[in-house]
Amino acid sequence: MVILNVILPPVAVYIKYGAKKEFLVNLLLTFLGWIPGVIHAFIINDEYVKLFRKS
Repeated sequence: MVILNVILPPVAVYIKYGAKKEFLVNLLLTFLGWIPGVIHAFIINDEYVKLFRKS
């Protein structure tokens, strides 16, 4: 997942969330600049992992 976060951030977010708000935001950030898309992908996927560690 880390490799996808760096190479294709929208794909990494899509795998976790599908075509929802998070994916669209990441797609926009990636088009505006690759670095913001990568940062957002890491933040989003980290929150996803934290959700499942609690349960």
